[in-house]
Amino acid sequence: MSKTLLITGGTGSFGTAFLNKAIANKEFSEIRIFSRDEKKQDDLRKSQNDSRLKFYIGDVRDSSSVSKAVKGVDYIFHAAALKQVPSCEFFPLEAIKTNVLGTENVLESAENFEVKKVVILSTDKAAYPINAMGMTKALMEKVMVAKSRNLDDSKTIFCGTRYGNVMGSRGSVIPLFIDQIKTGKPVTITDPEMTRFMMTLDNAVELVLYAFKNGKQGEMFVQKSPAASVSVLAQALLELYDSKSSIQEIGIRHGEKRYETLVTSEEMMKAVDLGNYYSIASDNRDLNYDPYFSEGNKNEFPNGEYTSDNTVRLDVDKMKDLLMQVPEIKNDPLIKL
Repeated sequence: MSKTLLITGGTGSFGTAFLNKAIANKEFSEIRIFSRDEKKQDDLRKSQNDSRLKFYIGDVRDSSSVSKAVKGVDYIFHAAALKQVPSCEFFPLEAIKTNVLGTENVLESAENFEVKKVVILSTDKAAYPINAMGMTKALMEKVMVAKSRNLDDSKTIFCGTRYGNVMGSRGSVIPLFIDQIKTGKPVTITDPEMTRFMMTLDNAVELVLYAFKNGKQGEMFVQKSPAASVSVLAQALLELYDSKSSIQEIGIRHGEKRYETLVTSEEMMKAVDLGNYYSIASDNRDLNYDPYFSEGNKNEFPNGEYTSDNTVRLDVDKMKDLLMQVPEIKNDPLIKL
C-alpha cells in the first residue's frame, strides 16, 4: 500500500539526508518537503528530479500552512527547528515560536488528520539544558509526551529521537575547522578536554528509521554513540589534511557545556537498554497529580547518566576513520591518506 511522508525542515542538512533514504524506500508514493526557503526547495527539486517529491512553502509557526501540508499524510518526520545556539541565545522568543509552538502546530495537525506516526527530532542539549536552544528542545519533548497521553494508539503515535553532534551538519564545528585549515588559519578550540558525541548523518537517519519502525506512544530513542574531545577532533582533521595549522585555545563560549548528556540520571530510572539504543518510556502520570505529591518511586537513583564523558572515547586514528565516513570529507581532493 502506498504511503505519504512529510518531512518538515526538509531542506536542512538532516532533512535532506533523511530524504535520500526515504526516496530509496519504494513504499512511499509521495514525499512532501515543508520548509520556508524557496531557493533551497528549488535546488532540491532540481537535484533530486523525482516525481514523488511535492514541495510546500510554509512555516511551522503558521498552523494553516502546516495543516495544508499534513492533510493526507501517513508519517511525519519533524526536523524543522532553530538549532544554532548563539541565535537562540540572542532571540529566545524566536526559538520558542519555532521549536515549541511550531512543534505544537505539527502535532495538533497530525492528531486532527490521524497521521499514523510522528517522529520529532531532539538533541542532547535538551538534557540538563543550559541554553535557550536546549531549553526549547526540552520543552518540545515535553509537548510531544503531554500530547501523546491522550492519543488512540490505533490511530496516531507520537515518539521522538534525541541525538548528539551530527558530523558535518550545517553550523557544526567540523565545517568551521575545515575552513580554518583550508585558509591557513589557526584551528580554534574551546577547551581541549571538552567532549562531544560523534555520529554520522547515516547514523542519525538510522535512529529515526528505528523510531519509525519501533516507537511506542511518547517514547524517546537515543542511539549509543562514541565521543571525542575537541582536541582529538582538531588533530584528526589536521592530519587528514596534512595541515601545519596551529591549534589555538579560545576558552569555553557562552551557552556551552564541557560535556553533553544524552540520557539523564533521572531518565536512567526508566530507560531500557536495547543494545545499540536506549529507549526512554513516556511516564504514566495522569492529571490527578498523585505521583507528584503523595506517591513516590522507591527505586533508588541510578549511579550515573549517559554522557559524552563516559561513553566510548575515540583516539585520533579512530576519529579519522569516522571522519572518512562523512561524504564531504571522504570526497575532498585535499585529503591526504
